[in-house]
Amino acid sequence: MTADGVYKCIQAYATQAGIDVLGFGVHSLRATAATNALQHQADIAKVQEWLWHASISTTRLYDRRRARPEESPTFRVTY
Repeated sequence: MTADGVYKCIQAYATQAGIDVLGFGVHSLRATAATNALQHQADIAKVQEWLWHASISTTRLYDRRRARPEESPTFRVTY
C-alpha cells in the first residue's frame, strides 16, 4: 500500500466516523500519538526511536505539550 493509499483510508474512516477531515490525516495522528506518549511521561528518546527519527530535535517538533492545542487539526475533532 502506498503512503497516499494509507492517507485515503484514514480520510475515509474519519469521514465515516463523522470527523471533520480538514487538516486531519496520518501525520496529525502520528503527532497526536507522540504528544500523548510524552504527556504520559514517555522518555523522549523512546519516542524518537518509535518514530524512527534520526535526530531528537525532530522528535521535539512533535512535542505539542506547550503549544496551543486549538491549533492542532486533531483538536477540532468532534464526536
